[in-house]
Amino acid sequence: MLRSVAAEWPKLRHSRMGLVLASLPVISLLIGCFNFYFNQEALQNGWYSLWTQVSLFYGEFFLPILIAICCAFVCRLEHVNRNWNMILAAPVPITSIFLAKLAIVGILIAGAQVSFLILYWTAGQMLSIMEPFPMEIILWTFRGWVASITIAALQLGLSIRIRSFATPIGISLCAVFIGLGLYVLKLGLLFPYSLLTIGMGVLTQRGLTLAENLLFFIMNGVYIVLLSVWSIRRLRYRDVG
Repeated sequence: MLRSVAAEWPKLRHSRMGLVLASLPVISLLIGCFNFYFNQEALQNGWYSLWTQVSLFYGEFFLPILIAICCAFVCRLEHVNRNWNMILAAPVPITSIFLAKLAIVGILIAGAQVSFLILYWTAGQMLSIMEPFPMEIILWTFRGWVASITIAALQLGLSIRIRSFATPIGISLCAVFIGLGLYVLKLGLLFPYSLLTIGMGVLTQRGLTLAENLLFFIMNGVYIVLLSVWSIRRLRYRDVG
């Protein structure tokens, strides 16, 4: 497993993933801060009001797209050189290959989450928010990362099967709107993209109860296992072009 993870890292060298990981959180934060700055008369709840603005664009749109881009990228080299079958013929468990790619995506998204959190704190200081920094924001960011792993397990399965770089990203964007609809219908726990909305407190800053938090992590764990098994089985029993 560790060897498989180590084998994935060189593929990131000389790539533009670092630029993508840095730019999308910055863009979403700038949009959110712009809205917050010009609507401060209505947004009177300090850090929480700022969070409603920046997390709406980041957690609901930019982060799912970023996850899809990361998943498509870690599969790009195999598709470009048509060497999936060679990799699958190597003496490495297919499960290790998939989990290594999932781990790489998880590390990349963790970096994006930490960057977003730091940028959010910096923006709050620049906007002169005087209240103490709410520590639950860190929990929301962590829950967002957990939900991101769930989405990544699905997106990796799509990116492994689909040679096009853009198609899985388009599917992710469509799934975002489906997830938003299910969240509104109070069915958010039943869809991975809705779990991201719930986890990051994108549309409501009402804290989850202990039971709701437990159910959130259980559902993510179930989805990660099921989607990983699905992706690994598709990779094991079907040739990848």
